[in-house]
Amino acid sequence: MKQPVLTIVVPCYNEEEVLPITIDTLHVLLKRMISEELISDESKLLFVDDGSRDQTWTIIHKESLRNENVRGLKLSGNVGHQNALLAGLFSAKETSDCVLSIDADLQDDITVIPQFIEQFNKGCDIVYGVRKKRDCDTFFKRNTAEYYYKFMNKMGVNLVYNHADFRLMSKRALMELEKFDEVNMFLRGIVPLIGFKTSSVFYDRKERLAGETKYPLKKMLYFAFDGITSFSVTPIRFVLLTGLISFFVSLLFGVYFLALKFIGNTETGWTSLITSIWLIGGLQLIGIGLIGEYIGKIYKESKRRPKYIVETDSNNFPKTLQLKNTQRAKDESYNLNLRKLPETN
Repeated sequence: MKQPVLTIVVPCYNEEEVLPITIDTLHVLLKRMISEELISDESKLLFVDDGSRDQTWTIIHKESLRNENVRGLKLSGNVGHQNALLAGLFSAKETSDCVLSIDADLQDDITVIPQFIEQFNKGCDIVYGVRKKRDCDTFFKRNTAEYYYKFMNKMGVNLVYNHADFRLMSKRALMELEKFDEVNMFLRGIVPLIGFKTSSVFYDRKERLAGETKYPLKKMLYFAFDGITSFSVTPIRFVLLTGLISFFVSLLFGVYFLALKFIGNTETGWTSLITSIWLIGGLQLIGIGLIGEYIGKIYKESKRRPKYIVETDSNNFPKTLQLKNTQRAKDESYNLNLRKLPETN
């Protein structure tokens, strides 16, 4: 059976501390899988620079010149993790049979990647990397993540529990993913919509090798809320339901207070009045804000701006140009080593 061409896509944002380790680790794995004839010798690593402000692109570019299995994709600015991942996936699908995505911190266990290839060879178009447990997470993060998945499932969003962006997709699946034109791309919810045959590979998540996480609490909350509003209109319906309930409750209280008035058992006071004003006012502001969030998404979609702009793409260079650049990098390295040799008498 012909070995599939695999591309491992790695989105990067200010990852200069961990990137050299990541490149070396993934390259060793790639070479081992090639030698074991699990994948084709045309397989490669594609690192996507999401508008980093440090030396991330310099590291990627130099490595791509030196190593023919390493390619780089530089975006013109920071467009966010999901869009950077999409840029890498769509670039890689042109020259690959299957594409695997993984974060640059390598907290996802790369030793299970051969299992992804095995599932792909069995006919699976999408293979999810799923965490066995969340012991390395804090109590807060572990419990909020669990409730979030349950909440999304109740709203009708089909998410794979404990799965992030560690997944393999076939070229056919990526071609279907490219048909989703919306600007607000929530991949964890969109990928299951593609269908096709799927499978899961379970693994233990590790600690970050170096650097700092690019998803602090603020970004995590925004990402979670973006996922909710991108896939479900349930919050809008909840606002409508709350309004209807408030309306009927106010009618009941109106009848009750009218009855008290006719009985003559009423007392003047401002407590109930102020409480009701604050309650209804708060509900109105929440409802307006929620509706505004959906209108904002409609506004973004209506402009149809590109999700990302590619500045440099060494992944789709002509092969002759890639070989020329690789040879030039080797020559420069050779000349540098000659200059470092001690002089002899």
